[in-house]
Amino acid sequence: MPGTLPVPLNVELPQGWESAPPDKVGAPHAAFVALHKTSQGQGFTPNITVTGRTLEGSGSLHRLAEESVQRLRENLGAVDVVKRTEVGTSTAPGLVDAPGIVQNLRIQATVNEQPMELAQSQFILLLENEQQRGELVEIEVALTAKMSQLDDVLEDFQTFLSALRPAAPTSEGNGPA
Repeated sequence: MPGTLPVPLNVELPQGWESAPPDKVGAPHAAFVALHKTSQGQGFTPNITVTGRTLEGSGSLHRLAEESVQRLRENLGAVDVVKRTEVGTSTAPGLVDAPGIVQNLRIQATVNEQPMELAQSQFILLLENEQQRGELVEIEVALTAKMSQLDDVLEDFQTFLSALRPAAPTSEGNGPA
Protein backbone atom coordinates (compact mmCIF):
# COMPACT_ATOMS: atom_id res chain seq x y z
CA MET A 1 0.00 0.00 0.00
CA PRO A 2 1.52 3.37 -0.97
CA GLY A 3 2.50 5.90 1.65
CA THR A 4 0.60 9.08 2.26
CA LEU A 5 1.70 12.66 2.76
CA PRO A 6 0.77 14.44 5.99
CA VAL A 7 0.48 17.65 3.92
CA PRO A 8 -1.12 17.22 0.48
CA LEU A 9 0.83 18.56 -2.49
CA ASN A 10 -0.06 19.33 -6.08
CA VAL A 11 2.45 18.06 -8.60
CA GLU A 12 2.94 18.71 -12.30
CA LEU A 13 4.93 16.22 -14.31
CA PRO A 14 7.37 17.44 -16.94
CA GLN A 15 6.82 16.14 -20.46
CA GLY A 16 8.10 12.59 -20.88
CA TRP A 17 7.24 11.49 -17.34
CA GLU A 18 4.28 9.43 -16.11
CA SER A 19 3.04 8.57 -12.65
CA ALA A 20 3.22 4.96 -11.51
CA PRO A 21 1.70 3.03 -8.59
CA PRO A 22 4.40 3.15 -5.86
CA ASP A 23 3.86 -0.42 -4.68
CA LYS A 24 4.11 -1.79 -8.23
CA VAL A 25 7.47 -0.11 -8.95
CA GLY A 26 9.27 -1.10 -5.76
CA ALA A 27 8.65 2.09 -3.74
CA PRO A 28 5.92 0.97 -1.32
CA HIS A 29 6.55 3.79 1.18
CA ALA A 30 6.37 6.58 -1.42
CA ALA A 31 3.22 8.63 -1.74
CA PHE A 32 3.99 9.46 -5.38
CA VAL A 33 6.28 8.01 -8.07
CA ALA A 34 6.96 9.23 -11.60
CA LEU A 35 8.97 7.34 -14.24
CA HIS A 36 10.90 8.76 -17.19
CA LYS A 37 9.09 7.00 -20.06
CA THR A 38 11.76 7.35 -22.75
CA SER A 39 14.42 5.71 -20.53
CA GLN A 40 12.44 2.54 -19.85
CA GLY A 41 14.24 -0.57 -21.05
CA GLN A 42 17.74 0.83 -20.45
CA GLY A 43 18.43 -1.31 -17.37
CA PHE A 44 17.19 1.37 -14.97
CA THR A 45 14.33 3.84 -15.30
CA PRO A 46 14.99 7.27 -13.79
CA ASN A 47 12.33 8.06 -11.23
CA ILE A 48 11.06 10.81 -8.99
CA THR A 49 9.63 9.81 -5.61
CA VAL A 50 7.81 11.89 -3.03
CA THR A 51 7.60 10.73 0.58
CA GLY A 52 6.61 12.47 3.78
CA ARG A 53 6.15 12.04 7.48
CA THR A 54 5.12 13.98 10.56
CA LEU A 55 8.06 14.81 12.80
CA GLU A 56 8.14 14.22 16.53
CA GLY A 57 9.62 17.33 18.16
CA SER A 58 11.76 19.78 16.23
CA GLY A 59 13.37 19.03 12.91
CA SER A 60 17.00 19.65 11.98
CA LEU A 61 17.53 19.60 8.23
CA HIS A 62 21.04 18.18 8.59
CA ARG A 63 19.77 15.42 10.89
CA LEU A 64 16.98 14.59 8.42
CA ALA A 65 19.49 14.50 5.56
CA GLU A 66 21.77 12.14 7.54
CA GLU A 67 18.81 9.90 8.41
CA SER A 68 17.90 9.66 4.72
CA VAL A 69 21.47 8.65 3.82
CA GLN A 70 21.46 6.05 6.61
CA ARG A 71 18.17 4.52 5.35
CA LEU A 72 19.68 4.22 1.87
CA ARG A 73 22.81 2.56 3.26
CA GLU A 74 20.69 0.05 5.18
CA ASN A 75 18.51 -0.77 2.15
CA LEU A 76 20.84 -0.42 -0.84
CA GLY A 77 24.52 -0.38 0.11
CA ALA A 78 27.32 2.16 -0.11
CA VAL A 79 26.22 5.82 -0.31
CA ASP A 80 28.53 8.81 -0.69
CA VAL A 81 27.33 12.36 -0.09
CA VAL A 82 28.67 14.38 -3.03
CA LYS A 83 27.20 17.73 -1.99
CA ARG A 84 24.77 19.06 0.63
CA THR A 85 23.37 22.60 0.51
CA GLU A 86 20.74 24.40 2.56
CA VAL A 87 18.27 26.21 0.32
CA GLY A 88 15.44 28.68 0.61
CA THR A 89 12.29 29.21 -1.37
CA SER A 90 14.13 30.03 -4.60
CA THR A 91 14.53 26.28 -5.29
CA ALA A 92 10.81 25.60 -4.98
CA PRO A 93 9.04 28.96 -5.02
CA GLY A 94 5.62 27.37 -4.54
CA LEU A 95 6.59 26.14 -1.10
CA VAL A 96 6.55 29.50 0.64
CA ASP A 97 8.87 29.88 3.64
CA ALA A 98 9.85 26.23 3.57
CA PRO A 99 13.43 25.67 4.71
CA GLY A 100 15.09 22.87 2.80
CA ILE A 101 18.26 21.03 2.02
CA VAL A 102 19.44 19.55 -1.24
CA GLN A 103 21.84 16.66 -1.21
CA ASN A 104 23.41 14.88 -4.13
CA LEU A 105 24.35 11.27 -3.52
CA ARG A 106 26.26 8.52 -5.30
CA ILE A 107 24.84 5.06 -4.55
CA GLN A 108 26.37 1.65 -5.21
CA ALA A 109 23.33 -0.61 -5.60
CA THR A 110 22.33 -3.93 -7.06
CA VAL A 111 19.47 -3.62 -9.54
CA ASN A 112 18.07 -6.75 -11.18
CA GLU A 113 21.08 -8.65 -9.82
CA GLN A 114 23.49 -6.23 -11.56
CA PRO A 115 25.83 -3.85 -9.73
CA MET A 116 24.97 -0.28 -10.67
CA GLU A 117 26.19 3.19 -9.77
CA LEU A 118 23.23 5.50 -9.25
CA ALA A 119 22.94 9.21 -8.62
CA GLN A 120 20.25 10.58 -6.37
CA SER A 121 19.35 14.21 -5.87
CA GLN A 122 17.18 14.78 -2.82
CA PHE A 123 15.22 17.85 -1.83
CA ILE A 124 14.23 17.60 1.83
CA LEU A 125 12.03 20.31 3.26
CA LEU A 126 10.16 21.14 6.43
CA LEU A 127 6.60 22.40 6.29
CA GLU A 128 4.17 23.41 8.96
CA ASN A 129 1.00 21.36 8.73
CA GLU A 130 -1.73 23.90 7.98
CA GLN A 131 -4.33 21.48 9.38
CA GLN A 132 -2.41 20.99 12.67
CA ARG A 133 -0.72 24.22 13.74
CA GLY A 134 2.69 23.67 15.31
CA GLU A 135 3.12 20.24 13.70
CA LEU A 136 6.19 19.91 11.46
CA VAL A 137 6.22 17.70 8.40
CA GLU A 138 9.20 16.39 6.44
CA ILE A 139 8.78 16.05 2.69
CA GLU A 140 11.47 14.31 0.66
CA VAL A 141 11.49 14.56 -3.12
CA ALA A 142 14.17 12.44 -4.81
CA LEU A 143 15.37 11.92 -8.36
CA THR A 144 17.23 8.64 -8.90
CA ALA A 145 19.01 7.78 -12.16
CA LYS A 146 22.07 5.96 -13.46
CA MET A 147 25.07 8.27 -13.59
CA SER A 148 24.90 8.14 -17.40
CA GLN A 149 21.22 9.25 -17.37
CA LEU A 150 21.54 12.13 -14.91
CA ASP A 151 22.20 14.90 -17.42
CA ASP A 152 19.09 13.87 -19.38
CA VAL A 153 16.70 14.15 -16.42
CA LEU A 154 18.14 16.72 -13.99
CA GLU A 155 16.46 19.71 -15.66
CA ASP A 156 13.12 17.86 -15.53
CA PHE A 157 13.62 17.34 -11.79
CA GLN A 158 14.23 21.04 -11.29
CA THR A 159 11.07 21.78 -13.29
CA PHE A 160 9.13 19.30 -11.13
CA LEU A 161 10.41 20.98 -7.94
CA SER A 162 9.55 24.47 -9.17
CA ALA A 163 5.94 23.42 -9.83
CA LEU A 164 5.47 21.60 -6.49
CA ARG A 165 2.80 23.36 -4.43
CA PRO A 166 0.85 22.75 -1.24
CA ALA A 167 -2.63 21.62 -2.24
CA ALA A 168 -5.52 23.90 -1.43
CA PRO A 169 -8.01 22.13 0.83
CA THR A 170 -11.16 21.04 -0.97
CA SER A 171 -14.19 19.06 0.04
CA GLU A 172 -13.28 16.32 -2.46
CA GLY A 173 -9.69 15.75 -1.39
CA ASN A 174 -6.45 17.16 -2.69
CA GLY A 175 -3.93 16.82 -5.49
CA PRO A 176 -2.35 13.62 -6.70
CA ALA A 177 0.42 13.42 -4.11
